[in-house]
Amino acid sequence: MQDNTTPKEKLLKKIRKALLEKRENPYPNLEEMPLYPETDEMLEVIFAEELSKVNGVFVYCESEIHFIENVLQLAEEHKWRKIYCWEPPLQKLLQTYGYPFYTTDKDFEQAEVGFTLCEALIARNGSVLVSNGNAAGRRLSIYPHQHVVVAYASQLVLDLKNAFNLLKEKYGNNLPSMLSVITGPSRTADIEKTLVLGAHGPKELFVFLLDDLA
Repeated sequence: MQDNTTPKEKLLKKIRKALLEKRENPYPNLEEMPLYPETDEMLEVIFAEELSKVNGVFVYCESEIHFIENVLQLAEEHKWRKIYCWEPPLQKLLQTYGYPFYTTDKDFEQAEVGFTLCEALIARNGSVLVSNGNAAGRRLSIYPHQHVVVAYASQLVLDLKNAFNLLKEKYGNNLPSMLSVITGPSRTADIEKTLVLGAHGPKELFVFLLDDLA
């Protein structure tokens, strides 16, 4: 007798049978098992290596003066003029050393550089976690061609789950409405499988890591 059951019906039959049969979990401790091997490498080193793999630039700063010196050098090399910074703590840092920037969104369509803080740096994949919980909002990390992130040592974590723990400590149950994980400059390979940087956002990403202020 010919079996007229279609492949789709056979698949659904197998699924129904599997749902009816109760089996013990063959991997009861799977969720507790580490996804990655343990490492003794410093988080700063892991983050710097992973960030460089995705075309980001990592700069460790021993002091605020060292940070300003590096920023001045970058600005000279890249001919930065339209620099925007909207977060008060970061504005205070730049103003202390007389570094010029825009505090409003005037002429924002001409913005070349966006200076922002972040929520965390994720060492495992060289990513930056940002949100709209800070004054930089949604635009400043997306629109300008260059994105400069200023982070502190206490924000450097190993994995994404550790970054979420920082968010919970900071915001409790009032999490920001927008969270974004940035891994290197914006990129796409949709057109003829050719990698293009800056297709949907910043063409360059710079991450400055400073020690926490006493």
